[in-house]
Amino acid sequence: PYLYLPEGVTKSTGFCSHRRSTQGPDEAYRVSKDAQLSAPTKQLYPGDVFPEDFSILATVKPRKGSQSFLLSVYNEQGIQQLGLEVGRSPVFLYEDHTGKPSPEDYPLFRGVNLADGKWHRVAISVHKQTITLILDCKKKTTQKLLRSPHPIIDTKGIIVFGTRILDEEVFEGDIQQLMIVADHRAAYDYCEHYSPDCEVPVPDQWLRRLHRPGLQRQRWQSATR
Repeated sequence: PYLYLPEGVTKSTGFCSHRRSTQGPDEAYRVSKDAQLSAPTKQLYPGDVFPEDFSILATVKPRKGSQSFLLSVYNEQGIQQLGLEVGRSPVFLYEDHTGKPSPEDYPLFRGVNLADGKWHRVAISVHKQTITLILDCKKKTTQKLLRSPHPIIDTKGIIVFGTRILDEEVFEGDIQQLMIVADHRAAYDYCEHYSPDCEVPVPDQWLRRLHRPGLQRQRWQSATR
């Protein structure tokens, strides 16, 4: 049975309009400006530890011309620690427990446009003091991430989907998958193990999870490994 979807969220066709293995389209979710989605970070990281090195994986189609944050992580004091922007020349916001890096050093991915009205597979690898964006399994861009040697991200705050607190801009568009994986190498395998081409079957772990109660809502909002 299908589960309740939050206000402002409806089902839609995903990245593949016809996937060979399922004889049908991928399933995604259309998010309108009315959606308000957040959760305590501890709900996703019950062990109180946010990984130092990690991957953010997303299959998304933002509204053409839009500019918004897809994901924002706040600490207990309401300070944003992490943020993934989607749009033209998107920024990756990251601030560890020491306040590093400073805003002028946030990685900016010039020449990238994630809001051109098309589906994109976005894989970000955060490893030590570098961040690599792999766009649509091909284009790789690496930037410096001038954070502390052992950075801490507070898990006592909240994770907000689709915007930043007090921002007017909100994510509008379609999203098929959004994951934070505690392995910086996962980004390099995104199109093989997580979001494959349309002629390739959906990975077994996703087929198994599709029939698990509670997945539909969790999967598009955020999943962890």
